[in-house]
Amino acid sequence: MPAKILVVDDDPNVQRLLQYTLKQEGYDVVVAADGAEGFRLWGAEAPNLILLDVMLPTLDGYQVATKIRAEEAPNTHVPIIMLTAEREVEQKVRGLRAGADDYLIKPFHPAELLARIKSLLARFAPRETLLARPPLGRILAFYPAKGGVGSTTIAINAAIALHRELGRKVCLVDGNLQFGDHRVFLDLGLDRKSIVDVVSAPAIDPDLIKSVLVKHDSGIDLLLAPPSPETAELVRPEHLPQIAEMLRAMYDYVLIDVDKRLDDVNLGVFEAAEIVFVVMTADLSCLKNVRLILETMHHLGYPAAKVQLVLNRSNAFTGISVKNAEGALRRTIDHQVVNEYRGAISALNSGAPFMFTKADSALGGSLLQFARTVDKPAATVAALVPAR
Repeated sequence: MPAKILVVDDDPNVQRLLQYTLKQEGYDVVVAADGAEGFRLWGAEAPNLILLDVMLPTLDGYQVATKIRAEEAPNTHVPIIMLTAEREVEQKVRGLRAGADDYLIKPFHPAELLARIKSLLARFAPRETLLARPPLGRILAFYPAKGGVGSTTIAINAAIALHRELGRKVCLVDGNLQFGDHRVFLDLGLDRKSIVDVVSAPAIDPDLIKSVLVKHDSGIDLLLAPPSPETAELVRPEHLPQIAEMLRAMYDYVLIDVDKRLDDVNLGVFEAAEIVFVVMTADLSCLKNVRLILETMHHLGYPAAKVQLVLNRSNAFTGISVKNAEGALRRTIDHQVVNEYRGAISALNSGAPFMFTKADSALGGSLLQFARTVDKPAATVAALVPAR
């Protein structure tokens, strides 16, 4: 398991910066905005390390450090790095006397912070939490059983959940080449580079792909679909698998959102993918399509575990229960995402995905559970890899 770091700071900007920096490295992050909450979370969350601001409401950093050291169990020691804008030697000495193990003066470089964190974890944490998780390079495809089932919404928000909540490095590819919606759903203009800039080059290599990727405010990287339907013809069936393989070496997860056609382009994506998530809803026309898709996947020789069903809007009333849907399909539905239409449509219309702006909603919680389930096999594999 990755190391868990408790950030205690009342400045929202500092909180966001530290969360982003630490999650990029694969750490789990817990945040408190005042000293009393920080002390409570130390007891409740058992972090592997604490980043503790000096100037805090309710209890200041010195008081929090003193209380933690007074109440730690025998033979236990959580490393504490104190953060302060004060450069006076007396303040540093006071922090060390209160129980801090290290001291950083704001503003500091993220590289210095990460180096000090790894050094302290090496001294005090169990071996399996010394470093962030290794890259995984998993390629996942999201395929809609029919139009309007929410496949793109799930792909976008799953990518953000894997990155922001689980600390994974994620690239999201808009594989709906003619009518990709990622520009709209993520509030990006037509002037952004796209896959056309990759396939139009004399040769495709990782450096070229990096220059074309678009960074979203949520922290995920994007490879956008062509800006117009006619330019989609420039992308040949072999291009997406080739690009995905290069991205695999650069990211923990490569999520490819495709349209509902079973053409050579999508079949190439399916071949490259570890898992194909077939997104569906509980209505008759969709169930009919899912049965045909499952039969096609079987005829193509794909193992059953490669194709997983995602029931979107699972609690919406359609007259067909989950049990009835499973009976009609003669197989279990692997994942369910709840229905919260207003939240989903509001996020789409505002260009702000709900996992980025309202992750604590019921829909956000459902997507996070989906992301955690998807990530479980990866976490199991990562835990077996020795720290480097």
